[in-house]
Amino acid sequence: MSGIETLQQSFEAYFNHRHFPTFPATLYDPLEEFLSNSGKRIRPVLCLMGNELFDEIHQDAYHLAAAVELFHNFTLVHDDIMDKAPLRRGKPTVHSVHGEPTALLGGDVMMVVSYDYINKIQSPHIKKILHLFNKTAKEVCEGQQLDMDFEKRDHVSLEEYLTMIQLKTSVLLASSLQLGSIIGGASDFNQQHIYEFGRNLGIAFQIQDDYLDAFGDPTKFGKQVGGDIQSNKKTFLMIHALETAEGEMATKLKESLLQNDVNKVEAVLAIYKACGIDKWANELKAEYLNKAMGHLEEMAVTKNRKESLIELAHYLISRDK
Repeated sequence: MSGIETLQQSFEAYFNHRHFPTFPATLYDPLEEFLSNSGKRIRPVLCLMGNELFDEIHQDAYHLAAAVELFHNFTLVHDDIMDKAPLRRGKPTVHSVHGEPTALLGGDVMMVVSYDYINKIQSPHIKKILHLFNKTAKEVCEGQQLDMDFEKRDHVSLEEYLTMIQLKTSVLLASSLQLGSIIGGASDFNQQHIYEFGRNLGIAFQIQDDYLDAFGDPTKFGKQVGGDIQSNKKTFLMIHALETAEGEMATKLKESLLQNDVNKVEAVLAIYKACGIDKWANELKAEYLNKAMGHLEEMAVTKNRKESLIELAHYLISRDK
């Protein structure tokens, strides 16, 4: 069993219990069901890894990992409403089954309960932990707002999209690692590098996510493949295609984006392939993975302690779902 799997099981054993009251069941039962459809628990595992890189895993790291997981799931429930997404992790989304009001309230409660877990932490560094957690929560909301803003704009530059992705996706991965490292007693120097490792890995992770939405296997991915194309969502792939397609190909792409039928996804994917967008995305993903690995290399920690983070990095950017 890999180090990742061991930590996933360890966290699951800690987290696998009811988190909410039984009344009113119409509010809380959908949340329990959503949490039980667990996904990969990447962020809480990163929190445990951040601790383990510098010291034995402390109980505080589990409390913190639970807070991170609940916060992450809160954002997913609300994001699904904003994105009008029918599926999450291969199952119907909370709002599509129970309605938007219940999903909104449910996400709010998840956020509140995440602070209950932070309140259990005994670390003398609690103020620094709370500051980083709150800063990250605010940045994730900023990233989601930018994501929605971009949907209304005809043109978004790659640089603007990168800024949005760092806020919406990367900072939570980065801070999960740094939060764990604070519990582990890491120096400020090491905290900075573990954060930058997570930030760059988060960008590579999003490139892979965008890639899978276009080119993934729908039986493995758990979401609608081509959903981003269908909704004209700005992604790494879409932005680069709009910036690089020329002549007849550019005309075809713009015409395809105006379509609203079953052939739209197939038409756009054909243009992506003709423009080499799939190859470009894989090269960009490798670039950010290399940046992440550079920060991992800089950390003043023995090499064998870094092995689980190396394993995780390669797992995240080569996943097929």
